[in-house]
Amino acid sequence: MHPLDPFLTENIPGVGGQIRTVPEDFQVEERPLYLPCGDGEHLYVTITKRGLSTPDLVRRLSSTLGVKAQAIGVAGLKDARAVTTQMVSLQGVTSEQVTGLKIDDTILSLQILGRHRNRLRTGHHAGNRFRLVIRHVADHAAETVPAVLQQLSARGVPNYFGPQRQGKAGDNYQVGAALLQDARRREKMNRATRIWYLNSYQSFLFNRILARRIAHLDRVFVGDWAMKAENGACFLVEDAEKEQSRVDRFEISPTGILFGSRVSWASGEPGQIEEAVIAEAGATKDTLVASAKACGFRGERRALRIPLAELEWSLGGNTLTISFSLPPGAYATSVLRELMKASPTTA
Repeated sequence: MHPLDPFLTENIPGVGGQIRTVPEDFQVEERPLYLPCGDGEHLYVTITKRGLSTPDLVRRLSSTLGVKAQAIGVAGLKDARAVTTQMVSLQGVTSEQVTGLKIDDTILSLQILGRHRNRLRTGHHAGNRFRLVIRHVADHAAETVPAVLQQLSARGVPNYFGPQRQGKAGDNYQVGAALLQDARRREKMNRATRIWYLNSYQSFLFNRILARRIAHLDRVFVGDWAMKAENGACFLVEDAEKEQSRVDRFEISPTGILFGSRVSWASGEPGQIEEAVIAEAGATKDTLVASAKACGFRGERRALRIPLAELEWSLGGNTLTISFSLPPGAYATSVLRELMKASPTTA
């Protein structure tokens, strides 16, 4: 996400304000995709933490429990400057060891859920519930907040990748682009680091595609690959007029490409946009596909918009409190920036 990326609600002024004045202003609760079955070598626990990132939590659990970091599974990465609740799987750890963990001002609570046969893996969650506080908002918030939220609820939230993908300097995608052309440099990196940078380049190109289509993110065109909300399956749009009613009901949404060796590119007008974006980045479909094959990732399609679910909000003085749920892989930043009309780079 770039500060200059267009807003869906461009015609409505932003409320400005400040987020994360204290960690409690940014609360995230991960929704489990499933619960443990009751037996197996992996102990599932739910942990609520404050001011502690997920990687730091894993390192702390590894050190305290005396297990390797690889024995600890998480479904998603949660921010440090927040109060977050997420499920964790612990291989070869007893309930007694977990109950002996110290509760303090960073690990606030811990609940044992039970045992399961498999390790918790990235993406194994059903999305996140957010409760966010924006302080010192503009005086016009009482009029503009409902106007913004009405558009986001009706049309969808732009599914930009958040700035976390691009690192503090905002240039991870440039490293990813260079890696695609430099096999020797790739070989010197471990796989996780290599994939992280390549994913950053995918994210950068996707955000550029979404920026081009922001005014029509709730429309499908012939040649689009549309995604079904119920199961994430994609199909090629041949009759846009016929499919548009399903878009309006949020049953399907248009998608953008996360390039790879096997993923399908759009055709027609959507395909022209995808090709124009990668051409501006100095690439072609053939070079991206060939490089992806060499790097070993298949690619996928990502919805251009996401539903804003379970929305609640209140305004007290110049403090806005808002709660909502987003599906896996979506960023709260996308909602905040539409409201604030600024890029909340830490959201």
